[in-house]
Amino acid sequence: MANETRANRWLELVAEDMSVAEDLYKTGHWLYVGFMCHQVIEKTLKCYWCVCRDDDPPYIHDHKRIAEGCGLYTKMDDAQKDFLDGIKLLNIEARYQEYKNEMAFTLDKDKTAEILKQTKQMHEWILQKYSEKKKHLNSYEDTKK
Repeated sequence: MANETRANRWLELVAEDMSVAEDLYKTGHWLYVGFMCHQVIEKTLKCYWCVCRDDDPPYIHDHKRIAEGCGLYTKMDDAQKDFLDGIKLLNIEARYQEYKNEMAFTLDKDKTAEILKQTKQMHEWILQKYSEKKKHLNSYEDTKK
């Protein structure tokens, strides 16, 4: 499966981003933990995209649109959809400093711990769907041989 190589590259990036998020949490950089969690979910969704579609994931940061594009959004429950809506606000990469300051005031240790927890849960759920899809595709390819 050619797309599996691309998917694995996304997963390597996800592992690094999750590690950075955890390190930033330990040092109290709440806003940047949120940003890294945003990146973890975005890249995990793009990994799933690679197992579902032949084209590259879009160069966007909108989790909902990525999830819709690969058919994963309809499989999410309301809590997962709400999480996607909330974490999109933490994409601070190209934001003005005033926005970053405003967002930073909404985060503290407890709130950031919850974001990390939900990120890990969503990440694991997407990976489960990824494994199921990959297994299904591999069994389909085996029947064609």
